[in-house]
Amino acid sequence: MKFISIVGTNSNDSTNRKLLQYMKKHFAEKAVIEVWEIKDLPAFNEPEDKLAPVGIAALSAEILAADGVIISTPEYDHAIPAALKSVLEWLSYTTRPLIDKPVMIVGASHGSLGSSRAQAHLRQILDSPELKARIMPSSEFLLGRSLDAFDEEGNLIYGDKITELEECFAEFSLFVEITNQLVKDHRFKANQTKLFSWEHLADGGLN
Repeated sequence: MKFISIVGTNSNDSTNRKLLQYMKKHFAEKAVIEVWEIKDLPAFNEPEDKLAPVGIAALSAEILAADGVIISTPEYDHAIPAALKSVLEWLSYTTRPLIDKPVMIVGASHGSLGSSRAQAHLRQILDSPELKARIMPSSEFLLGRSLDAFDEEGNLIYGDKITELEECFAEFSLFVEITNQLVKDHRFKANQTKLFSWEHLADGGLN
């Protein structure tokens, strides 16, 4: 499987980046995980032509090509960072690559709650009609006390959190397989229905 992971902040020193880099290394034998930065992407400014800027278009293409998406978000004032919200606004207004795309949400914070309220906020946003992502249900990975969570090599040192992350990732991998198959079957049946309706009308016209 190929996943794209998004660092949900423009901070240069983020433990959410460390978390995704750790996941890329730790799960290397199970999936290819690309880590994408949003810190150099422009702030959302509604374009008249509805065309995405180059960086947003590149991110969109990677999302479309991936089997699933992992977003790691910090928590700022009980919500996701403005930089992440801006990226989602670009995607929803232009290319809409997250429609039916499986998404796993993770988060790291300096406090003990591990970005729980920001993750709830992100779920709400991703469920909006313009984004309509397929969010893994009933599963959160919350990394609290994240400043002390990694060693000098970037390895996660909380044993219980490693086990929890492995369980969440295994669930997400299965969720991706099932979701993508369901979406594929649904689209096939929808296309077959359209084809059947057209042929039925054509036959009716000929008879």
